[in-house]
Amino acid sequence: MIAAFLSDIHGNLPALEAALTDARARGAEKIYCAGDITGYGPFPTEVCHLLAEKQITAIVGNYDAKALEALKRPADFRSSMKPGKWKILEWTCAHLDGEAQRFLSGLPAVHRERLAEKFDLLMVHGSPLSAEDAIYPSITTYGLKNKLVGERPDILVCGHTHIPFVKRVAGIIVVNCGSAGHPVDGDPRPAYALVKVLEGKPLSGRIIRFDYPKEEVVRTIERSSLPRSLGKDFNEGNKKREMP
Repeated sequence: MIAAFLSDIHGNLPALEAALTDARARGAEKIYCAGDITGYGPFPTEVCHLLAEKQITAIVGNYDAKALEALKRPADFRSSMKPGKWKILEWTCAHLDGEAQRFLSGLPAVHRERLAEKFDLLMVHGSPLSAEDAIYPSITTYGLKNKLVGERPDILVCGHTHIPFVKRVAGIIVVNCGSAGHPVDGDPRPAYALVKVLEGKPLSGRIIRFDYPKEEVVRTIERSSLPRSLGKDFNEGNKKREMP
């Protein structure tokens, strides 16, 4: 069995379409999404619809949860966020149709599954501690133990940081999918992870970088009321950390 894990699509429909096509071409029999489906990109509803249509096993990310809360309490978020970040969140909320909202609301925070009747999968967005916690390539045995809070999966899948890696730590395969829609490491190619679950062989995984039509995302951002700087971020593979 080959499984594909992607995360942090962030409203980038062309990238998601390219990721699904690439993963299937590489033999992926099942595809999972570790959250942050919305935010920053100009296609939040369309991404939700495609994941639902393809029956992708998905969990909710911290940005998705924030959008759902902002729909209920916009004044609270408007008063507590920087104006630039609120503008993006407000735009995202306004462009989530009812079907997309129901899809996001129905997603769990964690997914557990036994792969090939042998390997225990734990999929979270940030870490088992919370959707806003982070797991970086420097994770140590000590650090991983603290984040697992007593769990012992064979494979731990996460996202959130947009920094992709696959690493074996204390016998556990740790997979950070990176971002399938909004890379931040200077490489504008999005990323996802392929994991091989083969009979009689140990688990193995690798990161896949892929190309997609970035110009479609940039043009759509320019036609919208989203900050123009987002188009540059998608083009360059960066994320502007400080927005006015």
